[in-house]
Amino acid sequence: MGFFSSVDSYLGVDIGGSGIKVVELKKEGRGAKLVSYGFSENSKIKPGLMENTSYAAQLLKKVCKDAGIKNKAAVAALPTYAVFSSILNLSNVTEKDMASAVHWEAKKVIPLPLEDMILDWKTIDEKDEKDKDKGNMKVLLTGAPKALVKRYVDIFKEAQMNLISLETETFSLVRSLMGNDKSTVMIVEMGDGTTDITIADNGIPSFSRSVDVGGGKITQDISEKGSMESEIAEQFKYDLGISALGSGEVSIPKLIEDNIGPIVNEIKYAINLYQTKDNKKVEKIILSGGAALLVNFSGYLSKVLDIKVILGDPWDKISYPDELRPLMDEIGPKLAVSAGLALRGIY
Repeated sequence: MGFFSSVDSYLGVDIGGSGIKVVELKKEGRGAKLVSYGFSENSKIKPGLMENTSYAAQLLKKVCKDAGIKNKAAVAALPTYAVFSSILNLSNVTEKDMASAVHWEAKKVIPLPLEDMILDWKTIDEKDEKDKDKGNMKVLLTGAPKALVKRYVDIFKEAQMNLISLETETFSLVRSLMGNDKSTVMIVEMGDGTTDITIADNGIPSFSRSVDVGGGKITQDISEKGSMESEIAEQFKYDLGISALGSGEVSIPKLIEDNIGPIVNEIKYAINLYQTKDNKKVEKIILSGGAALLVNFSGYLSKVLDIKVILGDPWDKISYPDELRPLMDEIGPKLAVSAGLALRGIY
């Protein structure tokens, strides 16, 4: 659906395992305004969109056409689970020697040959000026497989679009869901095939893990055990959800509990590992992704983990017509990555 003129707009494209989501924004004053959005989910193609560039390209063109998007320049996101990231502590390094120092340290933390990777890094601002003067600094390193990057390039080329930049999903989520929040926050992105867990401190992702369980597994189990079509099972999943009881406790269907158990355990493990290693407390959890829309899931996690859990709102800094609010609240978690990508051009 298109709402405003697409002049000077910014387009974010999120290619997931089973669908494509796009958000187009434009700068308005000091903020951002929604131009359009679109998505296509639950694609039948197997094993996934990224393994079939021609299909993904055609689907991308269709989603943009249906949404009335004419902007051909886009920013896209690499999946968190496919990108290696680490914070490097460098000592006595000059600007001249930075590249060689980062490559040397990258060999220690990236388990693949560096010739097969595309590396990117940026320094993290430190409050201690003395450390800066001594040439001591922290560097956020990311590494993406060249083969994966090439697939993205091929998809956009075949879709006759200009891929102007790639970044990790994690950065997009931090931008759209945290904004200027500098506290220690965990973001749980529940996609179709995987759930990505990220802890960001001072706006910088410093810890990431992934578990191979997502909303698609819940849908599949409901479909198989209920002998129903996947589309019906998908809707049933959200209708079933998690019920809040008058006593303050929560009731969760065993089928959903069995599927989200590994996710809950991974969240617990990540919190304990981070808080022990960095001696910092995770203050809250932000849920994102389509599966995060399970009824009362945030309340369930809050009870189980004894921590504040909220559903992420990527529209917090984006203006749109008031009459769209119920719809935007409903689809927000699905579009958090693509919204964050589009916001990159504005903030």
